[in-house]
Amino acid sequence: MNEDRERAGSSEALLRVENIDVHYRGKGFRSRPFHALKDVSIEIHPGETLGLVGESGSGKTTLGRAILGLAPVGSGRVVFDGQEISTLSPRARRSLSADLQVVFQDPYSSLNPGMTIETILAEPLRAGGASRRDSSARIRELLDQVHLPADAARRYPREFSGGQRQRVAIARSLALDPKLIVCDEPVSALDLSTQARVLDLFIDIQQQTGVAYLFITHDLSVVRYISHRVAVMLNGSIIESGDSSTVTSEPDEAYTRKLLLASPVPHPARQAERRRHYESLSAHTAP
Repeated sequence: MNEDRERAGSSEALLRVENIDVHYRGKGFRSRPFHALKDVSIEIHPGETLGLVGESGSGKTTLGRAILGLAPVGSGRVVFDGQEISTLSPRARRSLSADLQVVFQDPYSSLNPGMTIETILAEPLRAGGASRRDSSARIRELLDQVHLPADAARRYPREFSGGQRQRVAIARSLALDPKLIVCDEPVSALDLSTQARVLDLFIDIQQQTGVAYLFITHDLSVVRYISHRVAVMLNGSIIESGDSSTVTSEPDEAYTRKLLLASPVPHPARQAERRRHYESLSAHTAP
C-alpha cells in the first residue's frame, strides 16, 4: 500500500537528530559503558512517517527514548521544530508535550486500569488548561477519530480488546494535536488482522491531521506498509536508509535482506519466491 503514498509536508525538517551518541553505565563496578547509539542522524518532515527498523538490541528504541528525553544524549543534537531539545531540563521538556507525543508498545500496561477511558483522555487536556466542558467535547472527538463508540468513555481498559486499548492510547497521544508522535512498536503485541486495522488508523489520522510519525518496529513488512522513508539500524548505527519502496524491495545491505526474509508472508509459494529473490540478490552482491 505504502509504495504509492506521497510525503505531505514542507521541505524544512520538523525533527533533526544530528550525530548523537548514547552511552549507558555498565552494570558491574569494572564494567565498561555500553555504547547504545553511535553517531546517529535522522530527519523527519511534517506529515511524514520515518520507519525505524532493526532487531532487538539494535538501538531503535534507545533512539526514540533519546528524542523523548528518556535516554542521555552524550554528544550530538536533537532539534525539534527549530529548537534544540537534547539539553532541556525536565520542566522545559513538559512544555513540549503538546507537540511531541508517544504511543508505547503494550496496550495492556500503558493505560491505568483503575481509570475510565474518559479520565485517561482528560488528563492531558486538563493539564493543558482545557475546561471540563471543552475536555468532554474533545474526548468525544477523539473517540470518534479512533473509531470507538461514545459510550467507551465510561468504561475501563479491561473491558476492551488489545486493539481497542491501543486505539485509546492513540487517542491519548492525539489529545493535544501534536506535530510528531514517536510510535514504539505500537502493533507488535497485536494479532495480524488487528495490526492491519491499527496501521490503517495511523495512516487515516496522518492524512486528516498532518501529524508526523517516527515508527519503530522490528518488522520490515510493517514499515513498508506505513512509512514514506525507512532507516535500518544495527548495533547502534544506521546502516541503510532511503525511500520505503527502495529499501524494502531492493535493499543494499545483507542485514536488511535478512530482515525482509524474517517478515512473515501468509502464503508458502510467495514466501519461497521471495526467499529465492533475496538469495539471488545476495549472491550477486557478495564480494
